[in-house]
Amino acid sequence: MDVIQGMIGELAGNAGFYAGLALEHIQISGIAILIAIAVGGLAGILIAEFQRAARPTLAVVNLLYTIPSISMLGFLIPFSGVGDVTAVIALTVYALLPMVRNTHTGLTGVDPAIVEAARGMGSTRLQVLLKVRLPLAGPVIMAGIRNMATMSIALAGIASFVGAGGLGVAIYRGITTNNGAMTMAGSLVIAMLALAVDALLGVVERRMGMRTARARRQNRVAAGVAAAVCIMAVAGAGAGVLLAPGSAGTIRIASKPMTEQYVITEMLRELIEDRTDLTVELTQGVGGGTSNIMPAMESGEFDLYPEYTSTGWNLVLGEGGVYSEDLFGELADAYEDELAMSWRGMYGFSDQYGLVVRREIAERYGLRTYSDLARVADELTLGAECDFYERPDGYDALCETYGMSFGDTMDMDIGVKYEALAADQVDAMVVFTTDGQLSQADAVLLEDDLGFFPSARCGNVVRDEVLEEHPELGPVLDELEDTIADDEMARMNYEVEAEGADPADVAHEFLVDRGLIEEG
Repeated sequence: MDVIQGMIGELAGNAGFYAGLALEHIQISGIAILIAIAVGGLAGILIAEFQRAARPTLAVVNLLYTIPSISMLGFLIPFSGVGDVTAVIALTVYALLPMVRNTHTGLTGVDPAIVEAARGMGSTRLQVLLKVRLPLAGPVIMAGIRNMATMSIALAGIASFVGAGGLGVAIYRGITTNNGAMTMAGSLVIAMLALAVDALLGVVERRMGMRTARARRQNRVAAGVAAAVCIMAVAGAGAGVLLAPGSAGTIRIASKPMTEQYVITEMLRELIEDRTDLTVELTQGVGGGTSNIMPAMESGEFDLYPEYTSTGWNLVLGEGGVYSEDLFGELADAYEDELAMSWRGMYGFSDQYGLVVRREIAERYGLRTYSDLARVADELTLGAECDFYERPDGYDALCETYGMSFGDTMDMDIGVKYEALAADQVDAMVVFTTDGQLSQADAVLLEDDLGFFPSARCGNVVRDEVLEEHPELGPVLDELEDTIADDEMARMNYEVEAEGADPADVAHEFLVDRGLIEEG
């Protein structure tokens, strides 16, 4: 009951937030549905007319349908970047199968005797298709549209993984910030949208199935026109959002799916809009973090994002070895020379990696350091975010440095790792030293006795072109220099993750306390 009340309270208290996300969700899925109807319907008609092409076409569509959604997004990002366009493409691909299959099935299922009768009366092939086969196949095609539309709305939640809008933003942010009410509220609104569309199209489908052929044709045309008008209206509004170039006075800021980055980007938005005439557009919680944000920075889709020095050194620049802050000058110069980007506004805190073990494990084996952990690692399960296993300064390098080999490993999202530790699903875990939940977890932070993990100061990476176009932006970023200590960042993270505070409210309170903005 408390969970339901929390979800209801979340929806009631942030109705505008969820309404905006719902509109974005409808726009993204509406565009995909419209494209799938056009492309999938045409493909279904063609393979019904030319049966030799049916088997290979359906085989290709079936193959695309089996690709996991995350893999599909990862494949598309190098070609279409991050954001709504990539999400629409992925949704369209998944929507094609029911559309192609049902169109083909409906057309080939028409009684051949009726088709022959129409031909015997002198109808051309096109007339038979338009006046006989399509009207009779209407209910089957409509069933495909119904399934496809419902599925697309439900699946559109993945859009947030690539920095697109929609209700997946609430789900992913809720998971990341340990806000179960937000996660459930986002899921509930998606379910309600999907059920509403399913019910509406179900009514249209049943009406089409009960009428005579002539009435069925008339109803099909009317329903088709109405549906097309609705979808095109939504799609047209969405297309303006998807395809229109960003305003010259807009700064597009991205963040990784981390609580502290939600807080930091809210600080940036409020401070920039307070100090300048610029408007800030936030894309928070981009899945894949640096790996997906940096390509979008290079292509100009994003202008600025918070980053960590060691990540920039190892992951972005591909440098080997352990990063130390003595290398910051080289790091900054390389960003300027190779990427035409600058580091501005180093916040002061360092959010570096650490290793924790469950307290019961630490006491059982007497673990205090990473070297102690290496002795028993083959009996334990390690949990970490996916990118930790791929980083040159990540899992393989850690194991090589300490001569350790874990019995098992688990990939996990950053937002659920402490729950996994508490549920004994993992024994050891990679954490960040400013994690808000770290101080409350029943875990022991081990000592990095060989100094493996590098320093990871946080600052803003911004495109030089943007600084040149908006010279007023640089001084605003510099105002945040050395303003946040490690314990202050951990405290703000805890307020969001454990106390349910809104990142924007936490950011506002911090700026007021620092005297950077006035209360109000």
